[in-house]
Amino acid sequence: MMDQLSMAGIIPVIKVDRAEDAVPLCRALYEGGLPVAEITFRTKAARESIRLVHEALPDVLLGAGTVLTAEQADQAWEAGARYIVSPGMNPAVVRHCLDKGYDVLPGCAGPSDIETAMGLGLEAVKFFPAEPLGGVKMLKALLGPYHEMKFVPTGGVSEQNLREYLAIPNVLACGGSWMVPGDAIDRGDWDKIRTLAAEAVKLLLGFEIVHIGFNHDSAEAAAETAKKLSLFTGWPVGNDSPNASFVGTAFEAMKRVGRGTHGHIAVGTASVRRARWHLERRGFTFDDTTLAVDGKGEPKLVYMDGEIGGFALHLMRR
Repeated sequence: MMDQLSMAGIIPVIKVDRAEDAVPLCRALYEGGLPVAEITFRTKAARESIRLVHEALPDVLLGAGTVLTAEQADQAWEAGARYIVSPGMNPAVVRHCLDKGYDVLPGCAGPSDIETAMGLGLEAVKFFPAEPLGGVKMLKALLGPYHEMKFVPTGGVSEQNLREYLAIPNVLACGGSWMVPGDAIDRGDWDKIRTLAAEAVKLLLGFEIVHIGFNHDSAEAAAETAKKLSLFTGWPVGNDSPNASFVGTAFEAMKRVGRGTHGHIAVGTASVRRARWHLERRGFTFDDTTLAVDGKGEPKLVYMDGEIGGFALHLMRR
């Protein structure tokens, strides 16, 4: 479950007043690229909402939020929730969840809460309320003594600071509600929520073109292309290697025929692992023989199977 939350990267936190809204709401999130939702026990409709979504959309990873008691945890799990989230660190609720085999993310606001969680054997917690507690700076400070703990910041996370939080290696995912505005839910404006979810995923992945590589059958042909591109752009030819020459940082003149009919496009992203997961949900596949990882085993480059417009594409960690 934690791996799936990490891949999704964003957890929509939802307050549902009418249970009949839950399925179209979660369907809109799913179609927008977020197959995960945390339905909070802030309303009387929470339990029925979870049950309806679980039955209609079994591929949505459902969590129950604002769980304050063991009884609520049982109700949520029986309705179909697959992880339990509490706003604070209540050892009795956490122990109950662990005894029952429920995945649980208790809210932690500081060192004492985190140490209580560690004493209970937890490896991940909710950092709540993230922004009022000091946000990214506070979380980075906590990582000094608690560098093995994983965090899900929630509370004040938005489009403006999402990438800052996700850039912290120990952040598993971020909880937020900006893609599920209450007025859109009240109106049943599922198209807006679908669009906001898609925009959130786009922000999460942060795709950008790093460089474009052009295939050549000789070093001489590559040198001619590099010369023309340099004349056109004013960028210098450099980073020469046996395989290629760069023009600035944007163009790579390959001295041989590599992947792709015409060449390749390097697409930068904050997380190759997360980007691959989201793209595979869209139907793309990847060639694991091209996978490159860093010293910690984290993916830093992988090629997509096939090509688009005569170009191979590869993900590249910025």
